[in-house]
Amino acid sequence: MKLSAGAVVVAGIALVFDAATGPVVVGRLDQMAQEVIAREGGADIRADFHTSTGALTRHPTLYGGESLDDGRRVRIARAIAALPGAGGVHWASRGAGPAPETGETPERGPYHCQRDVESLLAQRVIRFNEGSASITADSATLLDEVADALEPCGGSIIAIAGHSDAVGDAAINLRLSRQRALAVRDALVARGLPRDGLRAQGYGSQRPIPGIPPEDSANRRIEFSVIAIEPLQPTPIDTPDAG
Repeated sequence: MKLSAGAVVVAGIALVFDAATGPVVVGRLDQMAQEVIAREGGADIRADFHTSTGALTRHPTLYGGESLDDGRRVRIARAIAALPGAGGVHWASRGAGPAPETGETPERGPYHCQRDVESLLAQRVIRFNEGSASITADSATLLDEVADALEPCGGSIIAIAGHSDAVGDAAINLRLSRQRALAVRDALVARGLPRDGLRAQGYGSQRPIPGIPPEDSANRRIEFSVIAIEPLQPTPIDTPDAG
């Protein structure tokens, strides 16, 4: 499996930041991303840390770099994705032009579904009944919309990651986060997404949101990642943990 030219490297769902931590976290990431771009010789590349609705996100879209070969583009994206606190990176489709002004929607491309889902989850969350992996009935509409937004990514690997806060027993939190990720996978399969393209994994409290205490309930979340693939030899960076 290898990354297809100019396609998604790793992309994830945007998190809801509060007014105090959001600009600080994204500002730091933006500065570090600029340093990576400069170091790698991508002077015409811009990393945009906003969703299509203008919300801050740890998952930037990269614009520009049309003159760079695919190896350089992949290297830059991987370096930015590896920055502390970054949630993943994807390239705008080739020919999409410069990064839009905040709040504007970029030209639709084959992986625009990633930004559609970011917008859906920027203000709403998939909810579960207390202490269980049972999805609440009021999340059904949101799951319908998530499934619709991910449908254009057919043929890609969609990783579903469950996270918890650090309150309580770590082993129980880890198990519950995995069960919830599996529940979301099954809900998406029931809505028509192919099971073999969905990978569920639980991380417990191992990956708290940057800038938020591990005990904060905001760390209880489901995140998605979309990885564009070709059926070649897999490499560790391209293959999410399977579940």
